[in-house]
Amino acid sequence: MKIERINPDGLYRPPSYHHVVRASGGTTLWIAGQVATNPAGDVIGVGDFEAQTRRVFENLRIALEAGGAGFENVVKLTTLIVDFTPDLIPSLFSIRAEYIGEATPASTLIGVQALARPEYMIEIEAIAVLD
Repeated sequence: MKIERINPDGLYRPPSYHHVVRASGGTTLWIAGQVATNPAGDVIGVGDFEAQTRRVFENLRIALEAGGAGFENVVKLTTLIVDFTPDLIPSLFSIRAEYIGEATPASTLIGVQALARPEYMIEIEAIAVLD
């Protein structure tokens, strides 16, 4: 399995994601949107964006490991943030970098009005490819 991360000439070179990720061979995992809940379903970090973001990435880590993958296998992330404002980006990208490192995936960030429960501030889904 091969994953190639590409920022083509002619497009802005973002520091936190790649415009194109090409994966060949392997198995594809689709990880459902993860929110800031513990195993009992309790919301972690109510009203605290950074605490919720950390819990979401921990839940993604658990889900990826259950499928035999890690963050290095992630080829696409979709992030949904309630009442998004650009001042949330530094916290999001800092926490995300702790988990993803240099193997940045293709990414989409969407500001939304609400998520499934009013306490949720962020939800992230992932697509990963592994051998």
